[in-house]
Amino acid sequence: MAQIASLHVYPVKSCRGIDVDSALVTPTGLEWDRRWMLVTARNKFVTQRTHPVLATITVAIGGGTLRLSTEGYGELVVDVTHGGDSRRTRVWDDDCAGIDAGEDAAAWLTTVTGEGMRLVRVDTDVPRNANPKYAGPGPQPLSFTDGYPFLMISRASLEGLNRRLPAPIPMGRFRPNVVIDGVPEHAEDAMALFRFGDVVLRGVKHCTRCVVTTTDQRSGARDPDQQPLRTLQKYRHDRALRGLTFGQNCTLHAGVGARLAVGAPLTIEPYQV
Repeated sequence: MAQIASLHVYPVKSCRGIDVDSALVTPTGLEWDRRWMLVTARNKFVTQRTHPVLATITVAIGGGTLRLSTEGYGELVVDVTHGGDSRRTRVWDDDCAGIDAGEDAAAWLTTVTGEGMRLVRVDTDVPRNANPKYAGPGPQPLSFTDGYPFLMISRASLEGLNRRLPAPIPMGRFRPNVVIDGVPEHAEDAMALFRFGDVVLRGVKHCTRCVVTTTDQRSGARDPDQQPLRTLQKYRHDRALRGLTFGQNCTLHAGVGARLAVGAPLTIEPYQV
């Protein structure tokens, strides 16, 4: 039976994710997903692409607090409703803004990364929407995700990749939100509706992959052979998107306020604009 195999949220962009059994669906994706991110002193957004050390930062959320920790540096605790100045920034080509989490957060992150950093929370007064070229004309609000509220990958796709790799890699290298099972390899590539009860996701754009996939999500070390990108180059190059694709970016078609849960059955339905 096709179903959800696992769910993952990443409260701080590019830091470690949290595996969850269920999650509330919000207008911008799963609750807490990419609600915070790091920015430089010049308010430039930061990811593992340039700072793989972020993969070593463990994230926990609960009891009204966001908690970050990494070996040798103790723990940073931040109120999830913290105030602060609004900092204008960008995520790729999109203007957005974040509420600064304060000096303690900045000092801790600067020590961990070795570079001046600040932590910001999504400023909802400065809305950001997915690219209408793929998401469609209606607004699709975003948090600090790269471009879409959900990323979905099937277990079969990873199994197919691992058969081709010199050594297998875990799903965490691709940082999906929704992992599905019981479907053929790359079934998630369909530009279709993915229905999980009351929650319906719409596949809109295959996800082009970058150096983050070569990064060990525990140690932050890069793969010396640039795997899995070298292998994906052999069979997953998308000429139109000018990149290597693995996984499907999705928008939310229905289900705000409902919950996604591991084990929820999946049906894939055609979609017509």
